[in-house]
Parts: sequence; C-alpha cells; structure tokens
Amino acid sequence: MIAAAATSIKAPYIDWAAFSPIVALICGAVIVLLIGLLPGRRVREQIVPGATVLTLLATLGLTIWQWGENTSIISGALAVDRLSLVLNVVFVATGLVTVVMSLRERATVQAGQGEYYTLLLASLAGMAVLVAAQNLVTLFVGIELLSIPLYVLCASELQREKSLEAGLKYLVIGSVGSATLLFGLSFIYGATGSTDFSGIAAALSSKGETIASNPLMLTGLGMAVVGLGFKAAIAPFHQWTPDVYEGAPSPITSFMSVATKAAAFGIFLRFMDVAVIDEALTWQPLLAALAAITIVVGNVGALAQTSVKRILAWSSVAQGGYLLVGIVVSSAAGLEATLYYLVVYVVMNLAAFSVVVARERETTHGDSLSAFAGLGSKRPILAVPMTIAMLSLAGIPATAGFIGKLNLIGASVDGDYAWLGVLIAIGSAISLAYYLRIVAVMWMPDRRGDSPETDRPHGQPEIIGLAIICSAATIFFGIIPSPIYDLVRGAGESIGLL
Repeated sequence: MIAAAATSIKAPYIDWAAFSPIVALICGAVIVLLIGLLPGRRVREQIVPGATVLTLLATLGLTIWQWGENTSIISGALAVDRLSLVLNVVFVATGLVTVVMSLRERATVQAGQGEYYTLLLASLAGMAVLVAAQNLVTLFVGIELLSIPLYVLCASELQREKSLEAGLKYLVIGSVGSATLLFGLSFIYGATGSTDFSGIAAALSSKGETIASNPLMLTGLGMAVVGLGFKAAIAPFHQWTPDVYEGAPSPITSFMSVATKAAAFGIFLRFMDVAVIDEALTWQPLLAALAAITIVVGNVGALAQTSVKRILAWSSVAQGGYLLVGIVVSSAAGLEATLYYLVVYVVMNLAAFSVVVARERETTHGDSLSAFAGLGSKRPILAVPMTIAMLSLAGIPATAGFIGKLNLIGASVDGDYAWLGVLIAIGSAISLAYYLRIVAVMWMPDRRGDSPETDRPHGQPEIIGLAIICSAATIFFGIIPSPIYDLVRGAGESIGLL
C-alpha cells in the first residue's frame, strides 16, 4: 500500500518560463558565491560584482520576456502577473544601484565580496517569491528568504560597533515579527482550512460569517497585519527602523529602505485584496487607523533628528503611512496608486542615499547634518540631486513625489476615505520642516571652517552618476508621469480588482 501511495504522488507541473526570473536569481547567487571562493583581488573586486550585475540583467530580461502574462504556477503557489512583474523590475533596479554603491564599501571587504553579493541576490529572490505568493506557506518562505540575508548584511561592517548592533536589533525584532506573522497565518489556516488566498476567500464566503464573528480568523488576521507591519515599518511596529537604518552600511540601508518596503507592500496588496477582499469593510478601519498613526509618528519623529540617515528612516515610516492609504481603499485605483508611489519612491530615495554614501566617504562627520553644511558651494554636483530628492519626498509640484501623493489622495477620496487624503496633505506639510532643514543646511554658508583633512572630496564618479540619474528621473517623471502610469496600469485587474 505504501508503494502504491508513493507512486500515485505526482510533483506539481512547473512552468519554467514563468518561473525563470526567480530561478535566475537563485542560480546567480550560487554562482556568485562559488566565484567568490576563487583567489585574486581582481576576482573579488571586479568579477564578483560583474557576475552579480549579469545575474540582475538576466533577471530583468526574463521578467520583460514574461511581460503581459497573468498566470499561476507551481499548483497556484505563485502568481506571474502585472503586480509581481512590476515589482520585479523595481527589485532588479534597486539591486543594480546597490551593487554600484557597494563597489568602494568597507563592508564588502570585511564580510567578503562573494558572501556579500550572494546575500544580496538571495534577499532579492525572497522578495520576488514574496510578491508573487498566493499561498500562506509561500508567503512565509518569501518573508524568511528576504529577511535572513538582510540580518547578516546589516552587520556586514564587522569592525564598526553600530553595524553589529544594527544586525542584532534587526535579527531580534525581525524574528518577533516573523513569529507573530507565522502565528497569524496558522490561525487563518485553522479558521478557513485553506492556505491558498483564493481558498481563504472562498471559505469565508461559503461560511456566510464575517471576520468579526470568527474569533480565530479575527485573531489570525490581526497578527498577520502586525507581522507584515514589522516588515513594512508601519507604526507602532517601526521601533527598529531608525537604529537599524543608521547602523547598517549605507548601501544596505538604501536597499532596505526601498526594496524591502516594496516587497512588504506588494504582499500586503495581494493578501488583503485577494484573501480577505470580501471582508474589506471589517479590516479597512483598522488599516486606516494604522495609516493615520504612521503618518503622524513618522513625520513628528523626524523633526528632532540630526542624522540624515535617521531623518530618512523616520521619513520612510511616514511614507509607509501614505502607501498604506492605497491598501485601505481596496480598489484598482488604490492598488495602482500604491504601485506608482512605490516606483517613484525608489527613484527619489535612491537619489538621497547616493548623496549620503558620497558624503560619508568624503567627510569625517559621517551622515550627520554637519556633513552637509555648505555643500551647495563646495559640492553643488551633490547638493542639487539631494535638494531635488528632498523636495520630491516632501511632495513639491513638478516632482515625481507630488504626482504620487496626488494619486493616493485621489484614490482615498474615491474610496470614501477623504480624511486620509487630508492627512496625507497635512503630513506632507509637516515634513517640509525636516526636508527643507537639510536643504537649508546645504545651501547656507558653512561657518565651521573645516580643514581639508575633515572634508576631502575624492573621485567616486559612479555614486555621483547615480545621484544625477535618479534626481533627473525624479524631475522627468514629475513632468511626464505617463511611462510609470503605463507600467502599473492593469495591476488591479490582474488580481481581480475591477
């Protein structure tokens, strides 16, 4: 009987073409690790980053190859649709920028180039799995594959105490978030008897009961939201964000601030708008309250900071609140507005972090505001991109950030949550206090009288090029937003939102 049962078990059919972007990332991570074991400085400093870039370009090519597909693979565990494909492009772009930022970074030497870039690719693979997940098990696998490499990368600058502290804090808090998420997912399975998002929705519909009347489902959903809130840095689950962002190597902070947030909101969108979409009236007020708290806490928390990385960390919390508004309205317009803002947030935040990385290498003041004093006169090639990034994050017109916030406000009004649209506008007004403070510090005369030893610009054309390209894109998409509109259009329909 055992033999007969064994022969009746069949492996799921795998559409390797649709699965190919994730396969490319995983295989590339293994190859990069093996290359890193070879001797020679040229191998470590040139071939390993080169192989990482080739892996990312291959992933991008395979993603474009699948463009327009809307299918489920591996017995419905993963979805290949506009939502997952758009976010794959975001992940690849962020990965490429992170590789360029890391070329002169001490962390790559101290942790080992092969190991550093392998962990980066592994985390990207986890993100690709996460945003495509249509199953509770796949969701958790994606979360862990995303998170575990990042715990190590945050502590990869082994000779700096703050980096090790950041890795430990992220490990502890991230583990709590993962455990909470896992408990929540197990409760959801217990309440519905299904791990598939569509099966969960069908079970809730067939039972004819609301989430509020099912204590097991209500508890599970609440814990799942808390677990995802940790990953997305949603208040009040954001406490780890400022310390980890400040302590981690700046290229990794940059990577986390955009890619991890995009992945967390990607699965947030898919889970809430597929698995529990029929119960939206039950969970919308909860997420609306979290969005409001996050906007207020993020903007107020940034006001007293003197470290630019900590300012950007609190800013990231506030931006998470804006993005959460698009999930609250649970409509195609809300999903596409969230995706649009995620794309432009990547561009403007990477512009800011490119300048932070450059200044950390040029001055002994690190990432403090004093490192940016008088930058407009000393290094206008860095001051201009930073200014554009700050204005865009604040939502000033003629920037991509303004268009993104306008879309979110429009979606909130159409979804009968106009008060959240008003709160986005108020939060943006408050944010001017700390964004413009950075701008003022850069363009006001520097009276510190720094000696050449404390402020010594040196050649790093790749970082300057990144800052210029990202800031130019911020202006371009603020004036001509149609390319991003075309990119995200149809994402709502791909997961059943009409």
